[in-house]
Amino acid sequence: MPVLGEVERGRYDDLKPAYLAWTDKKQKILYGSLRFMPTTGATLLNDVFRKTFPANFDLCYPGIWEGTRMCIDVEKIAQDYPDLLPRNAMSWMLLGLGECALAHGIHTLISNYEPHMKPINQRSGAKLDEIGRHDGYGKRPVCCGVFDVTKEVVENMRLKNGQTEAVYKRPMAGITPDIVPSSRERNVDEASCGIAIAV
Repeated sequence: MPVLGEVERGRYDDLKPAYLAWTDKKQKILYGSLRFMPTTGATLLNDVFRKTFPANFDLCYPGIWEGTRMCIDVEKIAQDYPDLLPRNAMSWMLLGLGECALAHGIHTLISNYEPHMKPINQRSGAKLDEIGRHDGYGKRPVCCGVFDVTKEVVENMRLKNGQTEAVYKRPMAGITPDIVPSSRERNVDEASCGIAIAV
């Protein structure tokens, strides 16, 4: 993957994907992010990881999107939110992704991941079905999971994450919503961060 300065950028980033970013309120600190794009165009799923799901599966459809490159900055989260464990931060990112997808009419998310990530997906309350896996991409097998996005699934994810309100809201006029995990989970100012989508 080409790296320019502090930015890692690949060819899929040139296809105008959507990015979900977890930032502080001023959008100066990035705590986590992920990239997702429709399966009707070029995707890692079909171009690189095609062997991770059955040959008779057609996963190219407008309502099916691929989620990739989900990551969190463990050091920054530990510094600003010492009570938030990395696994819970990842669960919260998945909740934000589910809410964002639901808000934009995406009914299915596809993700490739290594087996050790499956418990994080399950802990988040996501309804993830593994439809295949394949060796040969590195030290570990790569799995392919289908994540159903429904109101019921997202509501279950909120419960699992201790949320009573949405963590994602559509940004308006460049304003990041002031939405954070409940204060029961971490001892922080309620208006300190937000999850926003940028296209």
